[in-house]
Amino acid sequence: QVQLVESGGGLVQAGGSLRLSCAASGQLISNIVMGWFRQAPGKEREFVAAISRLMWNTRHADSVKGRFTISRNNAKNTGYLQMNGLVAEDTAVYFCAARITSNSISVRADEYDYWGQGTQVTVSS
Repeated sequence: QVQLVESGGGLVQAGGSLRLSCAASGQLISNIVMGWFRQAPGKEREFVAAISRLMWNTRHADSVKGRFTISRNNAKNTGYLQMNGLVAEDTAVYFCAARITSNSISVRADEYDYWGQGTQVTVSS
């Protein structure tokens, strides 16, 4: 079992920054593929970013590329999503997810095994 707890969400003005954290327990973060997804009201959950087990590979959605950066700190067993240049369209609940059944990054939510409870990010224009 893997438990994931997100934090760092909040209300920010357009152009501002937030850093989301995802604290993992029950499994070493170095043994999982970590992903971030988001879901806006009335929309499907969408891929934001993911990082491979050994940190050799990251992938970011086109909509956030150049603005968001995924990272992880194995010593703290925590993953991060640094979000800069936020725009109103980034408003959503953000979820971190763990994929333990494969070593590959996936953009599909149904290929992740464990999920956090989510943290709200609201960007005011």
